Amino acid sequence: MTAYSRGLHEVADGVHAWLLPSGGWGLSNAGLVAGDGASLLVDTLFDLKLTGEMLDGMRTLTTATPIATVVNTHANGDHCYGNSLVPNAEIVASSAAAHEMDETPPAVLAAMVKAAPQMPPVLGDWITAAFGPYEFDGIAMRPPTSTFDGSLSLSVGERAVDLIEVGPAHTAGDVIAHVPDSGVVFTGDIVFHKGTPIMWAGPIENWIAACDRICSLEPTVVVPGHGPVTDSNGVRETRDYLAFLREAVGLRFDAGMSYIDAARDIDLGAFADLGESGRIVVNTHNIYRDLDSSRATENVMTLFTQMAEYEARR
Repeated sequence: MTAYSRGLHEVADGVHAWLLPSGGWGLSNAGLVAGDGASLLVDTLFDLKLTGEMLDGMRTLTTATPIATVVNTHANGDHCYGNSLVPNAEIVASSAAAHEMDETPPAVLAAMVKAAPQMPPVLGDWITAAFGPYEFDGIAMRPPTSTFDGSLSLSVGERAVDLIEVGPAHTAGDVIAHVPDSGVVFTGDIVFHKGTPIMWAGPIENWIAACDRICSLEPTVVVPGHGPVTDSNGVRETRDYLAFLREAVGLRFDAGMSYIDAARDIDLGAFADLGESGRIVVNTHNIYRDLDSSRATENVMTLFTQMAEYEARR
């Protein structure tokens, strides 16, 4: 299996993964599919420094096969904030992802990080640790130039790359990219391998179905949105966490517990060692919303505070 080290790794003939250990907040993976005379980039990174480092690391490949297309697997900034550094490429995303990109511009995160020292220490320290390492000032978002719904097959120098919309799940517009001739699937954040998934959108049933859809493609290589390169077993590990959470949260919802009490009450068992365990707060909140559509969406700063407090308790 591919070593989990920072930088470019060939995972199949002409297919590469760019990996950023440890896979925590903002440390996402990307990919490059090289065809005859052109390449397709799967995702950019959280800021211009990280994206520039990646593009420099790919230059030995992209000099001969320039990046003609960028696919953003979803709207989170760690998968699209670097789009402006590929100015001549077509940017492709699902319609839902393109719409969602307008909701959290880089300036919002920049302001949050700057304000962190004035916040209560548990929250401020958590925000600084999660988002402080990145430089959000000066990022001019380059939005998708082309959108689709459902599925789209692209040709990269005679090589097929199939885009399949599987959201809403992690976010409103999740897309996976399948390279059929190599058996590689780039999953975006449908798969967090060796880390805790976070469900900003849901419903959780869609996310479980998305994992099943990936496995049905019978991939030999799976490049997750975060974490080490894996195969279908890694997809099933994410699915197992989601199925466990669906049952555990449902029982506590039926018992009348608040979502935060439910999150704190759940024994993570086999999933206790996954990084970013506090994401169970967001997951539980959104499963509660699915179970009761009258519930309002909680303010994100409240959720950040509750995640920080959860992790501090552990």
